[in-house]
Amino acid sequence: MANEVYAPLQGKRAVVTGAGRGIGRSIALTLARAGADVGVTARTAADLDTLVHEIEAMGRRSLAVTCDVTNPEQVRHMAETLASGLGGCDILVNNAGNAGSHKFLDHPDELWHRMLAINLTSVYYVCKAFVPRFIAQKSGRIITIASIASRIGDRYIAAYTASKHGVLGLTRALAAELLPYNITVNAICPGYVDTPMTDGNVQNMMRLTGKTEQEIRATLAKMSPQQRLIEPDEVAGLALYLAQDISKGITGQAINLDGGAVMS
Repeated sequence: MANEVYAPLQGKRAVVTGAGRGIGRSIALTLARAGADVGVTARTAADLDTLVHEIEAMGRRSLAVTCDVTNPEQVRHMAETLASGLGGCDILVNNAGNAGSHKFLDHPDELWHRMLAINLTSVYYVCKAFVPRFIAQKSGRIITIASIASRIGDRYIAAYTASKHGVLGLTRALAAELLPYNITVNAICPGYVDTPMTDGNVQNMMRLTGKTEQEIRATLAKMSPQQRLIEPDEVAGLALYLAQDISKGITGQAINLDGGAVMS
């Protein structure tokens, strides 16, 4: 018993979008450590190649496909390639996304459309590609990385907030529709996470406000009662729980991971 390896996902096959960096990378590695074979996708091949090597070094199978998840043809190709290469899929993690901010006065239409495309429509495309497989096998886990912005609104992020609220609505609708097939659908709603995407947000906020990087980072940390940013591994740990059979009673939920900032 002392040498027994903890592998609750042994024999499972997972696909993670936006896996090249940050939260997606952490989730892919965490699922692999738990025993899953993991297919990964992102727009940058170099990031994926390194990740595949790390997963294979754990003794797991891994495949990578570059994909722009806002392009439905690329998504269909990605889903077919990864599902075929892994011999199927049991766990889908929609992590690909981006953030952008602007005052609503003179808000760029391009920013609005881009936020909806990458954060919401992409989840629709990816789910549409994988759900038929889950229905056929009468099982599956769909986990979408949303944001605390799917639960509340804030200044300067109208487009981002709208896109993430949409993700939550899609999550709940799919959870209701897919219940008969033993498929759970949940969203994880982190606060600010210490990732390259947050680094980009900081640079944009510096431009908009004229504040220093240190001031912006301190402001973001203060948004959590714990006075800190969430770590990617914390999000990955919650995704791992939702991917397991033990979480089968949880579906249609938006689980906050924000240090207690939003308690609802």
